[in-house]
Parts: sequence; structure tokens; C-alpha cells
Amino acid sequence: MSKKKLLFNVLAPVIGGSVVGYLANKNARLQYDKLETPSFAPPGKVFPIVWPTLYTMMGYAHYRVAQKPATKEASEWYVAQLTLNYIWSFLFFKFNLRGTALIEMVFFLATIIMTTYEFYQHDTIAGALMVPYIAWVSFALALNFETWRLNR
Repeated sequence: MSKKKLLFNVLAPVIGGSVVGYLANKNARLQYDKLETPSFAPPGKVFPIVWPTLYTMMGYAHYRVAQKPATKEASEWYVAQLTLNYIWSFLFFKFNLRGTALIEMVFFLATIIMTTYEFYQHDTIAGALMVPYIAWVSFALALNFETWRLNR
């Protein structure tokens, strides 16, 4: 086990998510508070807890898979879903393109599912670590849809 690789794999999505959050979500709380949101929308204080946890889990999952032979496709799916993850914040918060963000999130969720499938093929624990991420993004998709619908 390489501690440097483990640290890199875990910190890369956490730091990337923090940077994207800072850049895309600047003043987002003020904006979001003005929107009509569905009754099932969680309080804002939930997000800074959930996302770093999910980023840590997915980073560790990727680390586990990257230790196995022939995992190029799994890593490509991982990078694709992480890229779509970061793009979504800009679409929804920075550019106020909630409908576009909704469509993008469908593809984003599909890439997470493919990443999870690929991870599971190489390491069942890595695949299992991705399941909460699928659940959260599925919930976020419903939240995005309802927020878009209520604020058209």
C-alpha cells in the first residue's frame, strides 16, 4: 500500500470539490434561499458534511481499484463522473441553468452507475463504497428536478 497514492486519491476529489464549490457556489446560499424549493430539500448545513464524505469514499474506492491490473476503463469512468460532478455546480449555481443542470445530472448519474459497475468488477468493496454516492445523486436529481419545476 502506497500512502502517497492513497492520500492523492482521497484528497484529489475532496480538494477538487472544495475548489469547484468555492468558484461555482460563491453567493449560492443567497441565491438558493430565494428559490422555491421542495419540502424534501435538506437544510444547507447538510451539504458540507455529505459532499466531503462522498468525495473521500469515492477517492478511496478509486485508490483500491487503481491497485488492480487492467483498470483503465474503470478509471476513465471515474474521471468522467468526477468531471460531470464538477460541471453540474457551475450549471446550477454559477450560471443558473437549472434545466441544463438537470439534463447534465442524468448523464452524471449514468456515469456514476457505470463507474460503480466497473469498480465492482475489480473490487467489491470499491463498488460498495460508490453506492451511497448513487443514492445521494439520485436524491439530488429529484431535488434538482423539483427546484427547476417550481422556479421555471
